[in-house]
Amino acid sequence: MALLDTLVTTGAGALSATIGVLVGGIVTHRAQDRQWLREKQLLAYQELISHYAKFTMVISRAHAGRQGWDYDWSEWSAVLTRASLVAPAAVAVEIDNFAKAIGQFLDRAARDPARDPTRDPLTPEEFSQASRAPAQAQVRLVNAIRRSLSRDQKALSFWIGGALASSPDDT
Repeated sequence: MALLDTLVTTGAGALSATIGVLVGGIVTHRAQDRQWLREKQLLAYQELISHYAKFTMVISRAHAGRQGWDYDWSEWSAVLTRASLVAPAAVAVEIDNFAKAIGQFLDRAARDPARDPTRDPLTPEEFSQASRAPAQAQVRLVNAIRRSLSRDQKALSFWIGGALASSPDDT
């Protein structure tokens, strides 16, 4: 009987240790996966906002300086795709809305052959008007990103570039 008690106790201990190791491994693996995804999300979101800031500045300077400009639009498309691939659904929707607002901005400030910055640039007021919808979409996107990363993040009511884009209730 003592031998049976020893075998059962030893077997139960070994089984418990094995289960503990397996559960610990699963929990650790999930935590590592979440951390990896979060890092990829942050990188993709930073890249997205960075490209937006860059091409907006390029187009703004072209209109202000009555000069031509060029931008790698294939990289912008790739950035949108990369961000959408790692984004949760709510953020992906805002990325799509942001891209649509950017498309309308580009139609007015960059694609309209009648408004070539070298011959007939947008005035600062016209450029500001064309930039308003993307700025508002950027605020909504940034707030969706902030919510997805942490429920403790407060909503922003301003465009990252500093101009008021919408009221806090709109975000």
